[in-house]
Amino acid sequence: MTSSSFPRTITLPAPLCEEAVEHLERAAQRTIDGAGIPLKAFRTAADHDYALPVSVVEQAAACLLVLATETAQSVRPSALRATISVALRLRDAVEALHQPALTHRFW
Repeated sequence: MTSSSFPRTITLPAPLCEEAVEHLERAAQRTIDGAGIPLKAFRTAADHDYALPVSVVEQAAACLLVLATETAQSVRPSALRATISVALRLRDAVEALHQPALTHRFW
């Protein structure tokens, strides 16, 4: 299976997109590399029925994990958990796209 067989966009739940915007704004304020593109995409996600390019979702997840790493010592544990949670939910959504569909029953 080639990478072209995977979808190029992913539709995410609205609440996840809204949470991602909040955290990506913090990442952009801290000038984390690469946060600007996903932030713009997530801000306008509602205009596109919350469908985003897979690469942008992957980039957003990576930026949020960097944010979590950089702020781990300076934020409350609940804020750190929230950032990590959103990052992992974004990453898991992308991972789910890359799982091959089971079309045959196992023996």
